Amino acid sequence: MNQKNYYIIDFDSTFTQVEALDELARISLKKHPDKEAIFQKIEEYTNLSMEGKLSFSESLAQRVKLLEANEDHLKQLITRLKKKVSASFSRNAAFFKAHADEVLIISGGFKEFITPVVSQYHIKKENIYANTFVTTGDGNIIDYDHANPLSEEGGKVKLVSQMNLEGNLYGIGDGYSDFQLRESGLIKKFYAFTENISRASIVEKADHVTPSFDEFLYVNNLPRAISYPKNRILCLVIGDAPTESLEMLKRDGFSIRHKPTFEEKYVADVHMMLLADGEKIEAEKLERALKLKTIGYLGSAKTKLDITACTQKGIVVFEDLKQNPRHANFIPKRMIDFMNTGTTYLSNNFPNLQLPRIDKSHRLIHIHKNVPGIMAQVNTVFANHDINIVGQFLMTNTVIGYVITDINAQYDDQVFKSLKKIEHTIKFRVLY
Repeated sequence: MNQKNYYIIDFDSTFTQVEALDELARISLKKHPDKEAIFQKIEEYTNLSMEGKLSFSESLAQRVKLLEANEDHLKQLITRLKKKVSASFSRNAAFFKAHADEVLIISGGFKEFITPVVSQYHIKKENIYANTFVTTGDGNIIDYDHANPLSEEGGKVKLVSQMNLEGNLYGIGDGYSDFQLRESGLIKKFYAFTENISRASIVEKADHVTPSFDEFLYVNNLPRAISYPKNRILCLVIGDAPTESLEMLKRDGFSIRHKPTFEEKYVADVHMMLLADGEKIEAEKLERALKLKTIGYLGSAKTKLDITACTQKGIVVFEDLKQNPRHANFIPKRMIDFMNTGTTYLSNNFPNLQLPRIDKSHRLIHIHKNVPGIMAQVNTVFANHDINIVGQFLMTNTVIGYVITDINAQYDDQVFKSLKKIEHTIKFRVLY
């Protein structure tokens, strides 16, 4: 009999992008004459605790004392936090619904603002463990419940010990209190979550560093919104590219390397490339870059890049033939749209296909030589595996055919193997 899995997830800087008490301070002290100095003090207490340099109980007591907050401030905070849920948690809401009994939120934060935020994601109220405030009759926050083990140093360890959970326990968080669960032996693995903040002292102690929740789901072979974590998609930026371009790609979660040349060590693993105007790619390196899916060129790629070879290899090229001053934004956006939805709109060498994301479906991309009979073979594979097609779109040019298929059925890897084996297939991938 398989043991049950439990997923213990932190709230501040993990489920949400921010530290809630820091945000509450910015709301409650908005009109305070010394607000900046107090903000800094609260953030210092937060970081000292998260890095294990100050006891959690001391940090919490000092922060609550400085807040001068009330219930109206809490309402404003909740509104703000709902907009600050970490992107990778937000897009995997379906996972939380499917695993509602196994997901636990355990936080040194406070139920008053945690419950309204995580409940939107199908997380059960009885699975939310956090501190609680003490308020006066007129709603002012004056203290917190000191009897709650989560208000104490090592509080997560004490709480989980009392819970006597039977099964495999996995912890996901960004701070020292999360690592303490692993140190105590109560959890099987600790995943340092770095989507919002990376603390060196915590990362070095982790069993696995997970730059996104997608990564956690991927390494544990759990259902997820996207098939392959973006942090594993290597995007190589070559030459003097604008900072704006790099920031766009980073914000979308890709793993960025900015280099003056196309170094040999990246040839086998690069998925995306953005080239500054004037940069070249050697033909033989392009030939060996088997994982390369798209190239963005910040200028005209004529004489700098073999577009015909890219097309034959199934690499989508976006370039700026007219030297548009907005290309620093425009070209990376086209690359991002292609990687996220399969959109080839305004590409230089592929048929133009622009599609919205379809909820509750899986999107498959098949690139092949433009020869008769390919679509019949593709659909025969789906029919043989009893897969229902939600939508299918094919565009061709003289060289290649580009088909996007949305399916709503669960699938097994044999489907992919069969699609890849179709003669004249150039590239195949699953988007989500």
